[in-house]
Amino acid sequence: MPIMAESHTPDSEQPVVAATADDEGQLLGSFKTRISTAGLYQPASGDTPASHDDSTLLRFLRARRYDVDKAQKQFSDAEAWRRQHNVDELFRTFETNEMELSRRFYPRWTGRRDKAGLPVYVYRLASLDASLRKELESVPPERRYQRIVVLHEAMTHFVLPLCSYVSAPTSISSVTTIIDLEHVSLSAMWSLRSHLQVASTMATANYPETLNSIAIVNSPSFFPTIWNWIKSWFDEGTRNKIHILGKDPGPTLRLLIDDKDIPQSYGGQLPWKFEDDPDLDDTIRAVIGEMPKGPAVFVDGALKSVSGRRHENISIN
Repeated sequence: MPIMAESHTPDSEQPVVAATADDEGQLLGSFKTRISTAGLYQPASGDTPASHDDSTLLRFLRARRYDVDKAQKQFSDAEAWRRQHNVDELFRTFETNEMELSRRFYPRWTGRRDKAGLPVYVYRLASLDASLRKELESVPPERRYQRIVVLHEAMTHFVLPLCSYVSAPTSISSVTTIIDLEHVSLSAMWSLRSHLQVASTMATANYPETLNSIAIVNSPSFFPTIWNWIKSWFDEGTRNKIHILGKDPGPTLRLLIDDKDIPQSYGGQLPWKFEDDPDLDDTIRAVIGEMPKGPAVFVDGALKSVSGRRHENISIN
């Protein structure tokens, strides 16, 4: 089964016909004009950057098959959601230790990239054992939701811009994710279903087109039952990005990811496991030194903190 997927719109089962660079540029210009007129976007002016970068705006266009009207509607809804949840302030002030502890419950960046420069994430559900699931359930639902939001903000404002910087001139706006179902029981999946559904629904609506592909590895015999539970959470486009690789994913993963960047658990050479911090590749390490803790952004080639003071430079020495 191929690991790469075509992009689809949430409201259509027809594959997106990729726009040429010129067409995409023209559509992006039209989109900017529309959302600027609507008060949703501020263009760059002098030393002041635009309110949203081109990669973000293009994600909304691609999610809606370059239909500017539909893209504007989704973008407007996402901006209203951000105001409702005070997302910028939430990310800016989120406590570092809580953010780092939250990573245990969600897909984690390995610190590596695939052959196209996309960051590689891994989600090993068996690592959410009974004690961690109990800890997760002890967190009020509103706070669990805020944690999911903060980790998506870290992905879109730190990981993706960083990967774009080291892949220039290629813009990186999505991730490749490995989901590991080894040693996961049916009861464990059932207990996590609500938690996973909330995260999926939130991401699809407010962080569109950040998923390039999902490789599911070590799927158990009861996976068809799980799939029947969860497939309705995803639009058709997202479902077509999910690929089942079975118990020996290495050969297929190597079509997408260099062997040195595939974790050893999945047939590669990288001595990384889900509980580890990102193991940054040499190119990224040369740029930022080490992985920052807590909320951080990558702007104009520099790693910056947002904790307490917006865009304060981080010391990595």
